Amino acid sequence: MTKSNFTRRGLLKTSAVAGAGLAVPTIFTASSASAFTNEPTGDTVTFGFNVPQTGAYAEEGLDELRAQELALEHLNGMGDGGMLNTFSSKVLDGTGIMGKRVNMKTGDTQTKSDVARASAQSMIQKDGCIMINGGSSSGVAIAVQGLCQEAGVIFMAGLTHSNDTTGKDRKANGFRHFFNGYMSGAALGPVLEKAYGTERNAYHLTADYTWGWTQQESIQAVTEAMGWTTTQNVLTPVGAGDFSSYIAPILNSGADTLILNHYGGDMVNSLTQAVQFGLKDKQVNGKDFKIIVPLYSELMAKGAGSNIEGVYGSMNWNWQLGDEGTAAFVKSFGEKYGFPPSGAAHTCYVQTLLYADAVTRAGSFNPCAVVEALEDFEFDGMGNGPTLYRGSDHQCFKDVLVMEGVASPSGNAAMVGYDTLSIVEQTPRAQVEYPEDHPMFAGGSLGECNPGA
Repeated sequence: MTKSNFTRRGLLKTSAVAGAGLAVPTIFTASSASAFTNEPTGDTVTFGFNVPQTGAYAEEGLDELRAQELALEHLNGMGDGGMLNTFSSKVLDGTGIMGKRVNMKTGDTQTKSDVARASAQSMIQKDGCIMINGGSSSGVAIAVQGLCQEAGVIFMAGLTHSNDTTGKDRKANGFRHFFNGYMSGAALGPVLEKAYGTERNAYHLTADYTWGWTQQESIQAVTEAMGWTTTQNVLTPVGAGDFSSYIAPILNSGADTLILNHYGGDMVNSLTQAVQFGLKDKQVNGKDFKIIVPLYSELMAKGAGSNIEGVYGSMNWNWQLGDEGTAAFVKSFGEKYGFPPSGAAHTCYVQTLLYADAVTRAGSFNPCAVVEALEDFEFDGMGNGPTLYRGSDHQCFKDVLVMEGVASPSGNAAMVGYDTLSIVEQTPRAQVEYPEDHPMFAGGSLGECNPGA
């Protein structure tokens, strides 16, 4: 849409609300029909960083928060600039955004959708946040994305891997840089077939919410297409802690492969307990038993220790990549915090810069102007190679990594645990792309951008 169209659509949205006789929510600070939710009026602008600081995904959330703080430093001209120096777009110069210094408010989602929504709502209503970034759970991301759509602010999703985030639950005000379950399956499939062959019996343990469901569906589709049999899929609660009652039945199931559709502390616990039950030492159907973790993070690998050796998985990004954008970010993050950033940290940092860049290119904080600037935007220099923000569903398309757990080779104390994943393959973007109407992403519609007031 053109800039004249986004202004017109904002006017129509406001007129429709007034015509329906509805009270204007108190979050709208604007005084005119062409204004928008939390329009900045002074010399500052405020972002809301909504991450799990407690709960099963807290470790990833706290790393996201570190990266968000670093992004604000770079936007405000502090530090070495990080990826501002490598980003293909050159409109950000370290003087804030359109002359305004960037401030932040933070919230704890606790990895609970209702808590995350309440936290984001407070940041919008009470703190005047114009953009919300974060999340380490797709259930949380989808809930907050829906709230931001209703409120008229932009949601720059953090770690969310469910197909539904940019599938059936996509929203015009929401954008995802992180990859998804389909992409994990598309990248992992050829590697697993080469390593383990075409005759395997796979047993799935799956986190019982939107991410687990769509991740399991994606990896099952890929493995069955190459000849594997799905023995069973068992749903497990988030934050279960003890997974032994779920693992014991695997021993006599006839399965020779365990696929752990778990994340964060749940993955650390379930993998550790699977190894304690002796699964890695078993032979079934004349084959060595194998464990697969479709979605990896450095923090999970660190927590699982030596149990991670020989286990394949996928990642959105890894600090060991050799491009200049990765090098710049790892240097900035490492100097500030003393260890490398996780993939969760990377995506939140990048999303923050992408929002600031879109505002600057659009010349406006109006959400509909930002949407226009981000849709079908192509960029490079952010660590994943040439990347497209597809306009039809607001999903980024870029290279995806396949990883394997290895013994830690580092003698550097600061790196111990962060170097236990090795890059097996940098899967090219073309291999993980899919049409907008793919069945796994069907049923959703972006709808119209909502500027709020």
